[in-house]
Amino acid sequence: MPVAAPPRPRAPQPQNGRGARARAVRLSAPGRSETSFCTTATAPLLALGGFVSHPIPPSAGTGPRGRRRPPEPAQPALRRLSRYLLAHYQKGTRPVRDWRTTTNVAIDLMVYAILGVDEKNQVLTTYIWYRQHWTDEFLRWDPARFDNLTQISLPAESIWVPDILINEFVDVGKSPPVPYVYVGHHGEVQNLKPIQVVTACSLDIYNFPFDVQNCSLTFTSWLHHIRDLNLSLWRQPELVKFDRSIFMNQGEWELLYVLSCFQEFSVKSSDSYAEMKFYVVIRRRPLFYTVSLLLPSIFLMVMDIVGFYLPPNSGERVSFKITLLLGYSVFLIIVSDTLPATAVGTPLIGIYFVVCMALLVISLTETILIVRLVHKQDLQPHVPQWVKHLLLERATVLLCIGDRKKFSQSRTQSSDISGEVENNDSTAKLNHYSGEDPREGEAAGGAMPAPAFAEQKEGSSLCRRPVLVTEEQIGQ
Repeated sequence: MPVAAPPRPRAPQPQNGRGARARAVRLSAPGRSETSFCTTATAPLLALGGFVSHPIPPSAGTGPRGRRRPPEPAQPALRRLSRYLLAHYQKGTRPVRDWRTTTNVAIDLMVYAILGVDEKNQVLTTYIWYRQHWTDEFLRWDPARFDNLTQISLPAESIWVPDILINEFVDVGKSPPVPYVYVGHHGEVQNLKPIQVVTACSLDIYNFPFDVQNCSLTFTSWLHHIRDLNLSLWRQPELVKFDRSIFMNQGEWELLYVLSCFQEFSVKSSDSYAEMKFYVVIRRRPLFYTVSLLLPSIFLMVMDIVGFYLPPNSGERVSFKITLLLGYSVFLIIVSDTLPATAVGTPLIGIYFVVCMALLVISLTETILIVRLVHKQDLQPHVPQWVKHLLLERATVLLCIGDRKKFSQSRTQSSDISGEVENNDSTAKLNHYSGEDPREGEAAGGAMPAPAFAEQKEGSSLCRRPVLVTEEQIGQ
């Protein structure tokens, strides 16, 4: 009877983490999706096509000493949403699914400051806050899939932006760049940015410095027709008109209101373009120009009028007028840089300065004529006797003067008065040349000039005129 062989000792099984490390082999059977893990002891069975399915050992996700590995962190919702929106986005085409759909762009404008008004070049420089809003049909998402995120900021260069420009642009201003736009989960895109606008404006300076300027800012698409891109106003026109909440009101110009209107524009019966016009109405503060320009001119003109109270026979009157004229000329040279220069027209204040200068010249000319008339008796020769006889006696017949005797009497009286004045002048000159004063002679007991009365011709009235006779004439 054969003896049964003793049983072979069983090899010890390796434990997790001790001895030989168990190797996990991933098995995938055809038509089955589950995975199984086996140790090195089941390797011969794999060669025979057998499948051994074991549960996942607890040491599969642990480290060498049984520690569990930390899970990989999930990506932020903003990053996932940005990748989701821009992965297959085409910014070169208008963002509509149906090409017949019109993209409506709502714009808004707020004036922040008036930086400068160049009257000579007809240029207005303003600083505005510009806002525009449109709908992009390819930038929509479900907020529940992205941690309830309803709004995200995206780079403006990565999405489609309407080509809206200002028609009155003449120069590129120094505007700060704003590289991002806000996008809502329904596809609403908001583009907010400040702009320094240098535009052409028809400036009317006739009423300087009390002028009011009206400059327009026309927003329109340079390429798209109105059937592709239409414009509208973001806010109500009443809110835009009197919105001065952010305006810097400490400068030379004061913002009155901003008008807005929509219109269509077409060139040579072609397709129409949508335009949104904003009329910026500003007014200049005249206090500085009133103090520095008008008041000095008014004071000089008042002094010119006061100069007429000086006696005409004094030599100070003419020199005073000449001084005022020179002072006004220097004043015009100083203020010439302050006045606006334009080739369209002359401001009213410039005409006022020219008129004031003309009045000063006329005043000086009048003063010279008055001084001439005052001293005309010393400069003009006496009227000949035959001229007096011709005009005062013979001309009476031609003029039908009936009472020739009365007329001759008045002529004789006037001639007597003129002779008396002449004698007085000759006496004053004689005393001046001799260095004597009639009052000094009276005090010394000398003979005073005795009046002599000369009879007039026959037929005249018994009128006598005093004749001054000097001491030398009495001695003779």
